[in-house]
Amino acid sequence: MIEARPVRPASSGLAEQLQNPHGAAGRLAGAAMRLINREPNALALEALDVRGAEDVLELGFGPGEGVRALARLSPRGTIYGIDQSATMLAQASARNRAAVLDGRIRLSRARFHETGLPDRSVDKILAVNVAYFWSDGPAVLSELDRVLRPGGRISIYVTDASTMSRWKLTVSGHHRVFSASQLKDVLADGPFEEPRISIAKATLRLGISGLVGVIDKAGG
Repeated sequence: MIEARPVRPASSGLAEQLQNPHGAAGRLAGAAMRLINREPNALALEALDVRGAEDVLELGFGPGEGVRALARLSPRGTIYGIDQSATMLAQASARNRAAVLDGRIRLSRARFHETGLPDRSVDKILAVNVAYFWSDGPAVLSELDRVLRPGGRISIYVTDASTMSRWKLTVSGHHRVFSASQLKDVLADGPFEEPRISIAKATLRLGISGLVGVIDKAGG
């Protein structure tokens, strides 16, 4: 008798691919991310306020649209990106081939709490739709504090829990969901001063509620 294997819900597979895209499904997930993250990227970039000669890090660069935008906003700076997915590294590298070859965009595989960057190496940090996957928030925030220069800024976008709770993918256990107060609590559970943390609400297309968290590091 052949033992029947449990069937994984489609939402669980999707959530896993969004967390760490891989294989053919991962390549499709990357294509979907280009559309899904277009508005969130714009909101988070506006809050980040990148200038023409700043060095910037993107956490979870996905298919590479964010680092491309950062390179346009800071043409005299260096744009760094980390992602744990080899599939996304290949997509983002191909999409930004010229800038990667000339060293203006530097992409690598790494985890959020171990970026591999030197101390105080960037002026700004962008993190769009990745905070759901921070298994150890304080460790991630400590790493961001380490690589961020005094007076630097972090911009973090997540979809609000009021919207996320309606999506089946969040029941898979891969995503952590946030209300505005929960996001602020997570960001305050690190080395940054609470008065320097702000949360703004935004309404995206299709009635999606988003949150943009900004951390301004004290100058040194």
